[in-house]
Amino acid sequence: MKFTAIALLSIFGAASAGTPQLSISVRDGNFDGIDGLDPTLKWEASSSTGDVDLTYGVEAAARPTKDVASLPRSIWGKASTNVSGWGVSARADLDCDGFNSADIEVNADNEENDMSVKMVASAGGEFSVKSVEATKGMDMDGARLTVTPRLDLEEDNRDVVVTYNNGDTDVKLTASADNQEVEISHSTG
Repeated sequence: MKFTAIALLSIFGAASAGTPQLSISVRDGNFDGIDGLDPTLKWEASSSTGDVDLTYGVEAAARPTKDVASLPRSIWGKASTNVSGWGVSARADLDCDGFNSADIEVNADNEENDMSVKMVASAGGEFSVKSVEATKGMDMDGARLTVTPRLDLEEDNRDVVVTYNNGDTDVKLTASADNQEVEISHSTG
């Protein structure tokens, strides 16, 4: 298939609910003529289907080319909904170099129970979880305490972060099997 950037722009323009944004920046290096300009087209839109909200977008180079696959710089989509009191969202960012993998982030928040969970993963040849963390918050006599256990599977790190804030004093404790760190700040006045 032989497309030009103009054909791609017209496809994005016809499909968009909003107006695409065109920005032009100057690339580093020495170039003859207008080759040093780096035009970029950004477009995003949103829609709903049932109780699921969808947002999606693309960022692409706006250059004349016969290689349409070289134009996209990022393609992403996000779905959000509520499930039994949890606000759940999942976002995928497509790898535009080979179009064979995607970075995925799943978040779940429960405001009533003051809890949240976040998972970061990648999908492609196989599904691989990179990291998982959960946060539980508690309000205590005008102070706020949060506990966040974290698991980084890529680096094989496990730790827990405990924060305390009472308005004047902030304490942050980060502890793992190998390392413990405490940060304390206090406001006077």
